[in-house]
Amino acid sequence: MRLFNLAGRLSTFIDGSVADVATASDNRFSSDPQLMFDDWPALVAWGESVGAGGVGEVDTQQLQAPVPRPAQVFAIGLNYRAHAAEGIFSVPEEPTVFTKWPSCIVGPSHAVELPVDTDWEIELVVAIARRAYRVAASEAMSYVAGFTVGQDLSDRVLQRKGPAPQWSLGKSRYGFGPTGPWLVTLDELDTPTDLAIHSSLAGETLQTSRTSMLIFDIPTLIEYISEKCPLLPGDLIFTGTPEGVGYARKPPRFLHPGDVLTSTIEGVGDLVTRFV
Repeated sequence: MRLFNLAGRLSTFIDGSVADVATASDNRFSSDPQLMFDDWPALVAWGESVGAGGVGEVDTQQLQAPVPRPAQVFAIGLNYRAHAAEGIFSVPEEPTVFTKWPSCIVGPSHAVELPVDTDWEIELVVAIARRAYRVAASEAMSYVAGFTVGQDLSDRVLQRKGPAPQWSLGKSRYGFGPTGPWLVTLDELDTPTDLAIHSSLAGETLQTSRTSMLIFDIPTLIEYISEKCPLLPGDLIFTGTPEGVGYARKPPRFLHPGDVLTSTIEGVGDLVTRFV
């Protein structure tokens, strides 16, 4: 099932057509996309019963963040070996975790305002289905609602300003967490652990890899984070970016107003982000 936020209403595809979930379920479920996690098992069962699945045509200019108001947004740094190497970092021995503030989360229709030296970082984003506290890696995937595409946009000047790194602040400007186009449940994916991940700008490839190249896979990340603090229904985890970011290029390269960035994850979708 693909769940998406169409002009503020929870929607899905049934028989290739857009269906408003509240209307199609006789108001069994809320129209508010964030509330889909309130009774996630029942929503999934309903989707199966009506044949929700696949992809249809939709007005992308009305698409908002599929998970619009997560309580917590975790992000993982240096989670691909080649990305750590391009930044001249050693490979971490345990996950490097920071937070993106929830107010940075936007959807495909949002035009992101750029400060100077803004960098791209395509990431597979995990949405949590139910409260997870001290969850073992062996059980972690049962806590996953689905995947979406994300960009961990980064103000490299702000990120490095001061005597200590400002990772969370530099990556949490308004609009610096584009996500979408939809939340895809894992049954829609043939191999959820090995998905092609790719970003491009005006047809030029910026980043390309596979999610099987993650240093710390999704079950490990859920186990690691949930041992420290509870993951809540609707929380997001940005799982890390592969090599090819702008600051590591010679010379460094950054985004500019007018750019259109396409972020693609196999089986999940294309997130198109415009910059002003």
